[in-house]
Order: sequence, then C-alpha cells, then structure tokens
Amino acid sequence: MAKHPQALPKEVFLSHSSRNRKFARRLVKVMRAHGVPVWYSETHILGSQQWHDEIGKALKRCDWFILVLSPQAVQSIWVKRELHFALNKPRYDHRIIPIFYKDCDYESLSWTLENYQRVDFTQDFDDGCRALFRIWGIGYKKPKP
Repeated sequence: MAKHPQALPKEVFLSHSSRNRKFARRLVKVMRAHGVPVWYSETHILGSQQWHDEIGKALKRCDWFILVLSPQAVQSIWVKRELHFALNKPRYDHRIIPIFYKDCDYESLSWTLENYQRVDFTQDFDDGCRALFRIWGIGYKKPKP
C-alpha cells in the first residue's frame, strides 16, 4: 500500500466485466457508504444513452481508476480499452488500482500492471476493503447485515 495516503478521489471509475456484476455492486455500495464517489456503469448509464459515449465521458472526468481483475475481465475488450485509456492519461498516474477479485492472467490485459500495487479481494472482502480505503486514509467500517 501507499506509505502516505493519497488524495481523496473526486470520482472513481470502476472498470469490470459485466459477468462480475454481483461483486461490483457490493464494492460500489461499500465505497459510496464510505463517501467515495464511484462511476459505475449500472447506475450511471440510462437505457436510451449511448453507453460507449457515457463511458468515454466518465473516463475523461474521473480522477481514479479501479480495475476489477478476474478471468472474465481479462477477456473483455471493453475492460482492455478502458485500462489502456487510463494508462495513457497523466491524471491517472499513481491513481490506477488493480483489484484481485479472482485469480487470472492479469498481464494479458497489460504488461504494465505488474508495476501497480494490487489490492487482494480473493480471500476476504472486508480485508480487501480495508486495504483499498487505506490508500486514501479512510477507515473501513464493516457494513451491518
């Protein structure tokens, strides 16, 4: 993890495979409950909107990028496009957070991911949240059932 907390996000872009929707929903709910604004396709794209245009607008606006890594994500052309956009924008320097949701060959998305500190959610969701929020200096409070 970062030695010193990073600036709090103005808005986080959440890149994930739609096949990992259940995990993404849970993560978004917890992040929002902790005051972290998240752009999440399921809640931000309305039925009549051009979804690819909305994704592009969000990528241009957000200041942090979270990548949910899974076998489905590494096979998704849209996840790859979103990641490559973020990797090429200076405002995302030191603000890309790969999250291990399920073991996968993440280097197939980009060889550069090896250089990023990854947050592990494969063993325990709450431990993953603690590690994620530590990046921003936010204390994690486990949601009540």
